[in-house]
Amino acid sequence: MRHPDLAAILLVGLATSAIADGIEVPFDNGAACMEGPTAQFGRYVGNWDIRDWQLDQDGQTWNEGQGARWNFACLGSGTAIQDFWLPPDGNVGTNLRTYNAETETWDIIWIINTLPGFSHITAKMNDDGDIVMEYVSPIPDPLRRITFFPPDDTGWNWKLEFSSDAGESWTEVYRIRATPAK
Repeated sequence: MRHPDLAAILLVGLATSAIADGIEVPFDNGAACMEGPTAQFGRYVGNWDIRDWQLDQDGQTWNEGQGARWNFACLGSGTAIQDFWLPPDGNVGTNLRTYNAETETWDIIWIINTLPGFSHITAKMNDDGDIVMEYVSPIPDPLRRITFFPPDDTGWNWKLEFSSDAGESWTEVYRIRATPAK
């Protein structure tokens, strides 16, 4: 699915609203995302330093990555949560997340400056408080799912898993530890 106008709008938002120190975010109202279902992703609102690790081709060794900044903002009095993925290599991306009360799921649009179009992703909180995200379109090969884990006093964890058997089994291939930005 390609909607370049929407992607352009979100990238303009990224360019003009990057949640960096001292830059104000349009529609920002962090308190509005801390109530009701919006608090599921609202608990990540803020600026985070990222440590990351990727599984090596041997399937056993984890290699530390370059890290990143990941900043989350509450938009429109709790209408949406937008985040900005800011790695040092310049491959910046943004997610726009809205909660669908009818389905009790999240609709997410992900775009990155190195690819045209966007990905549509859904997410749902499970009984453990984890938020599990799955791609709707385009369907990646191999299949992917992402899990956000609940924050603790020092930050939060995230993982990306791949499946090569239509979702019967999953292998963690990338992990993140987020701590408050310094």
